[in-house]
Amino acid sequence: MKKGNFHKSQVWLMAGMLFFVGACNWQIWRLERKECAQMNVQKEPFGTLPDGRSVELYTLTNSSGVTAKITNYGGHVVSLVVPDGKGAMEDVLLGHDKLEKYLDRTTNPYFGCIVGRYGNRIGKARFTLDGKEYVLAANDGVNHLHGGVNGFDRQLWKAKPFTTKDTAGLELSYVSKDMEEGYPGKLKVTVIYTLTDDNQLRIDYRAVTDKPTVCNLTNHMYFNLAGQGKGDILGHELMLNASSFTPVDEGLIPTGEIRPVKGTPMDFTVPTAIGARINADYDQLKYAKGYDHNWVLNKKKGHEMSLAASVYEPSTRRLMEVWTTEPGIQFYTGNFLDGTIIGKGGKVYGQRSAFCLETQHFPDSPNKPNFPSVVLRPGEVYQTTTIYKLSVR
Repeated sequence: MKKGNFHKSQVWLMAGMLFFVGACNWQIWRLERKECAQMNVQKEPFGTLPDGRSVELYTLTNSSGVTAKITNYGGHVVSLVVPDGKGAMEDVLLGHDKLEKYLDRTTNPYFGCIVGRYGNRIGKARFTLDGKEYVLAANDGVNHLHGGVNGFDRQLWKAKPFTTKDTAGLELSYVSKDMEEGYPGKLKVTVIYTLTDDNQLRIDYRAVTDKPTVCNLTNHMYFNLAGQGKGDILGHELMLNASSFTPVDEGLIPTGEIRPVKGTPMDFTVPTAIGARINADYDQLKYAKGYDHNWVLNKKKGHEMSLAASVYEPSTRRLMEVWTTEPGIQFYTGNFLDGTIIGKGGKVYGQRSAFCLETQHFPDSPNKPNFPSVVLRPGEVYQTTTIYKLSVR
């Protein structure tokens, strides 16, 4: 070997060794950074209510940098920032940057809030329990929707942040007075949001009452897995673990029938693009101007935690699974968004720019004896759990 070639080989060998050592140090730094990064919750002001009470915004962060921002006004999940297939972080929830927009019904169609005392609709805004009729607030034509005029989404909740080794969370509590919005019984409610280190957002609901009442709690997050404000969700691929659904009348109140999805545009038992059949000539889609229906989940046991839905967004490779103990799930395609709402970062929210997957008992159950019961009595505990699992494929 010539002397010049020998020196060149040495140079390349040293360069390779330096690269290897550098790569090892980089991996060690990443691991140390991962270990040093801790689950945490930060609190900041989010504005003031008209009556002078202060509202806070809580940011839950895991060691991967995933964040969930939640306000104690109505328990609104303001944002959920998660990675795509290339590691780029993006907010996948519709919502607002300022409290004022959440106070106005015209700019806040329940973006990410806690819905109660009864999520979804109750026909003719009334029901009978133990022989007594209760008249509720009619805020959806003649019907009652999402707890009424001043439901749980418009209440200031007591907040208690917490962290563990692998979770960051926020416990919210509220006491609903007897006959609030027409519901009987003083209802003590706790909702716990937990962000895990493996990118799951878990919601635990608990309630007790001092009189017989009805209770059906859920969350109304609007998702766009391509990123909030980035077009429509018609290309998202949806799977619903449900062989039947509850058809509705023209007022979107369930008829009481439980209808098989097979052979209809309501069949999402295999992954299907949301927009594939959304404009089909089908009465249910015409009534709702798209999808806005309750699906009956396939359950082996009544309150088992099981997969309810999965959604995949091809361009970002984001995948979301929804697991729940609830018997039903409302799939809504943002049919009534019309481009008049300007959301976070000045984004325009047009029709079908988001979807909702609201785990629940069935709509109008207090008036449908054949539906799973939503009656809660003194001494009983209302308790349900829903988990949104975010990942990439």
